[in-house]
Amino acid sequence: MRPARLLLIAALAAAAALSTALPAAAAPAAINYVALGDSYSSGLGTGTYISGSGSCKRSNYAYPALWAAAHSVSTFTFVACSGAKTGDVVANQVASLNSSTTLASISIGGNDAGFTDVITTCTFGSDQDCVNRTNTAKAYAQNTLPGLLDNVYGQIRGKAPSAKVVVLGYPRIYKVPGSCNVGLSDTKRAAINSASDVLATVISGRASARSFTYQDVRTAFTGHEICSGDWWLNSLSFPVDESYHPNRNGQKLGYLPALTAATG
Repeated sequence: MRPARLLLIAALAAAAALSTALPAAAAPAAINYVALGDSYSSGLGTGTYISGSGSCKRSNYAYPALWAAAHSVSTFTFVACSGAKTGDVVANQVASLNSSTTLASISIGGNDAGFTDVITTCTFGSDQDCVNRTNTAKAYAQNTLPGLLDNVYGQIRGKAPSAKVVVLGYPRIYKVPGSCNVGLSDTKRAAINSASDVLATVISGRASARSFTYQDVRTAFTGHEICSGDWWLNSLSFPVDESYHPNRNGQKLGYLPALTAATG
C-alpha cells in the first residue's frame, strides 16, 4: 500500500476517533422570564394593550414583551400591572416566580412615593405647592420606601433563588429648561426631576444590597424628556392615565436596551 494512502487512512481514523470523543454540544439553557412591576413595566402609555390584561394595561410594546420576542424564551410570564405598589407585587405578582425562573425584571416604587399625586399637584397647584409635594415624596422615598423595597426584593429572591433579577429605574420626566411654550414652569419641572433622582438613589441602593442588577435609564432618556426635541414620554394625554409614561419609543429605545445590556 502506498505511503500517501496509508497516511490518509490514518488521518481519517484519527478524525473519526476525535469526533467520537468530543461531547455533544450542550443545548442552550432554558430562559424562564417573569416580568414584574408597575405601569412603566406593563407598557401603559404605548396606546395598545393585550386583550384580557384589563386595568393592568399590559402591552406587547412594553420592554418585557419586546425582550421576550427577541429571545428564545422557554416561558414568559407577564404580570406587571399599571398602578402597582410594592404591596401589590408581594400580594399579586411574586407568586408567578418559582425555582425554575431564570430571569426577572421589575420597576417599582414610584407609586408608593406618590407619583400620580405629585404630577397632579404640580399641574394644578402653584410652584410652591409643587415643591412642597415633591419634598414630601422625596422624604417618603428616603425614609419609608427602602424597607418596602427590601421586602419585595426579599420575596423575589425567596421565590426565585437562582434567577438573575434586573431592577429598572425611572427617567427624569422633563427637560429643564425645555422648549415647551405652555405647561409647567421650570421650577415645577426641576422639582419633579429631583424626585426621580432621589428614587434612583434609593432604588439602586436597595437593589445593590440584594445583589440585584440595577439599570439606570436616566441617561438613555436624556434629550428625550418632555419638552426636549424628541419626546420618549407622553405629556398630558388622553386617556389621562397614559400621561407621563413612556411611549413606544421610550419602551423600545430607552427601556429595552437597558434590559438587554443587563442580560447580555
